[in-house]
This record gives sequence, structure tokens and C-alpha cells, in this order.
Amino acid sequence: MTEQEIKNIVTSQRRYFYTGATLGVDARIQALKKLRAGILKHEAEIDAALKKDLGKSSFESYMCESGLVLSEISYMLKHIRSFARERTVMTPLAQFHSRSYKKPSPYGVALIMSPWNYPFLLTLDPLVDALAAGNTAVLKPSAYSPCTSEVIARIIRECFEEQYVCVVNGGRSENTCLLGEHFDYIFFTGSQAVGREVMRQAAARLTPVTLELGGKSPCIVEKSANLKLAARRIVFGKFLNCGQTCVAPDYIYCDRAVKDRLVKEIKRQIQKQYGKQPLERADYGNIINEKHFSRITGLIDQNKVVWGGKSDRAALRIEPTVIDNVTFGDAVMQEEIFGPLMPVLTYDSLDEAIRNINSMPHPLALYIFTNDRQAAKKVTSRCGFGGGCINDTIIHLATCEMGFGGFGESGMGSYHGKDGFRTFSHEKSIVDKKTWIDLPMRYQPYKKMNARLIRMFLK
Repeated sequence: MTEQEIKNIVTSQRRYFYTGATLGVDARIQALKKLRAGILKHEAEIDAALKKDLGKSSFESYMCESGLVLSEISYMLKHIRSFARERTVMTPLAQFHSRSYKKPSPYGVALIMSPWNYPFLLTLDPLVDALAAGNTAVLKPSAYSPCTSEVIARIIRECFEEQYVCVVNGGRSENTCLLGEHFDYIFFTGSQAVGREVMRQAAARLTPVTLELGGKSPCIVEKSANLKLAARRIVFGKFLNCGQTCVAPDYIYCDRAVKDRLVKEIKRQIQKQYGKQPLERADYGNIINEKHFSRITGLIDQNKVVWGGKSDRAALRIEPTVIDNVTFGDAVMQEEIFGPLMPVLTYDSLDEAIRNINSMPHPLALYIFTNDRQAAKKVTSRCGFGGGCINDTIIHLATCEMGFGGFGESGMGSYHGKDGFRTFSHEKSIVDKKTWIDLPMRYQPYKKMNARLIRMFLK
């Protein structure tokens, strides 16, 4: 798409937004229902596209992508009227007689830039929030997942006019053109490197942004943990989507006293969930492209591999791989893995683990497995992270009642449910002052008696 075409889309959407067509709650509800119908109509195509791009099974595609979008739509349809309602707040005596209230209002034209690892979910989930809040939207899916991007474009074309919601497919040049345009809000999900560029471009126009990034999310296994259950849930969370999940446990950080038993249970669980030949399983996905395949395989130290380690370049598949006796100085600990490699590190005390985690950039997620409630409270209170779980992995991002997002190096802002509605809304503070009375004390010339009254009102 050319620079002029992109400019025309943004201009058209801003013009449409200013007609007020997106402001009524009934119009927003109709938009969400159209989107839901479009997803249900094209469900088979969505599954096929995700299979081509990432090797996902239809079960995983629904569980982790289209099903979660449908859940977000259902939640918004149930709550949108209450979210959009004006809220009266207390008015101070000095403003007698007035009504003070907060009015949620859409920003206007929103840009949603999404990644390739969950291309359907991470494009349409924020769109649901943006539409519920009353915005128009330009979607920019990743060029690395072209089949899913094309299905998204087809659904959007069928559901909406371009002046309301539009998909811009393409690569780096389209990204550059979009970021050069004036949007009222930018929502970006992706890498820290690109996130910095998005923020830099947004700063030129002081455009508010939400950044959903990533980082090395630790998974602490404390000595009191149920190791069999921990291994089962860690293997699920780590190797889902071949480890290409922003909130996957990046590394295991366990008490030295239980490390050998934990590794034994993890090996058993990998074989139970993925079989003896994971590379041959139809339901086991693939790495998105050869560039990322080469990067991930380059992080494997075969001398420390205790399970897996094999790969198939032609199929872009890497076995679930466990790497033991890892230190913070190893190559696999220098960047977010974003692949099916599970490094195992040990600590001698929980305080040591907390210090080391806090010495690194804030992760998007943190997980702790423990039967000691005080240990869980200590870690969740003292460590900085976006969100997480106690005795599970990943599932916190699938709850509409809680916002999802990071802070610092793992991002800024959050979405899902009410938090998503708020993200795409500006809450206007308004005082409706009545005309039948006008207290003279604030006007010049100031008098001593008026000064005493002002002090009385403002104490």
C-alpha cells in the first residue's frame, strides 16, 4: 500500500469519527456483533491460516486465538453499557450548585500494530476494546504471518467500511508510513526494539501509546512445590506455540535442593505431552521463519542439553529442549528465547532469587510454584513484573476481569475487559454549573470577608 493510500485512510477515518457515527453505544454493539459473526463464519479459514503460518492445530487455534477473541466480544457486549456510562462524583461545596461527572470518550483514530506469534488474537483482541470504546481503527498485522493477515483483512472488509476499520498489510515500508501519520492512539504488541521506535515516532506528535512487549519471564520453583504438577503446567506453558509466547516461562529458577527431581519430572512430562518423537507430531507447531529458527538453534549449548536438542530446518521445527546447569552468563540467558528451549538455573535461597530477578529488566510475567503461601506473597510483593500466576503458567492473560500488560522494559499500559475499554478511552472530567445562583466571592475586587469564606470552603 502506498504512502498516499495510507494517508487517505487515516484522513477518511478521522472524518468519519468526527461525524459521531461511532459514539452511540448501540452502534458499538452492532460493530461487535458484526465482528463476532465474521469470525464465526470464517472459523475454518482462520484455523487453516494459523496452521500454515505457525503449524497450530485447530484445537490450539481456538483455545489460544479465535476463542479468546470471541470471549472478549461476549464480555464487552455484556458490560459495554455500564463501561460507557457517565459517572457522577462528589462536588465540593465551593462549586455549589453543580454536578461533577466523568465521561468516558474515545480517542478517535487508533492504530493497532500486532505481532506474528498470536496473529489473530493480538490483532483482534485490542480491536474489540477499541470498537467498544467508540474509536475507528487501522490494523497492521505482521508480515511474518501472511496467511492469517489475509484472513483478517477478508473478515474486516466484509464487516466494516474502510472509513471505520481497515487493514493495512505489508512490511517495513508500510510500518514506516503508518507511524508517520497522525493517530490519536497507538497500540503496539511486539519486540522491545520496535517498541522503542514506535514510542519515538509517537513522541513527535505526543500520541499516547500502549506497548505490549516481552522479556525473560522467570518461573520460580520453590522447595515446597508439588513437583509433578509444576512440571506438567510448566511444560504446557513453555512449549505452547513452540515457546513463541510473550508470557511463556523463559527460564526455570528452582531451589537447588529440588532441581534434579524437577528436571526428571519435566522430562517425563515432555514425553507424556509430546511423545518420544515431537518433531513428527502433527499437532506440534513450527518456528515462524528461518531467521528465528537459526537464532534459537544458535542458543543451544549441546553440552548442557539433557532432553531434546534436535531440529528439522526444512520443517522449521525444534524439539522441546531442556538445558541444565545454566548460569546467567550463558548465551541463552542474554535475550528473550521465544522458542522451545527451557534453561534450568538454581538458587540457594529465595532472597537470592529475588535479588537476581530484580537486578534484570522487569519481565512481562512471573510464575512461582510453591505450597508456602508466605513464599508466594514474598515473591509477588517484592519482584517487579507485569502479571503472573501462583502454581500455574500463562492463564492470567485469559481473564477478562483483569488487565494484561507489563511495565518498564516489558511495556506500558494494559488491556482486556474493562482495562481494555479504559485504554482506548479518555475520561473527561466535567463540571455542569447551574445558572440560577452565582456566588460573588471569587470575583474581583477581593474582600476580606470573601477571603475568610474561601478559606472555609477550601479547608
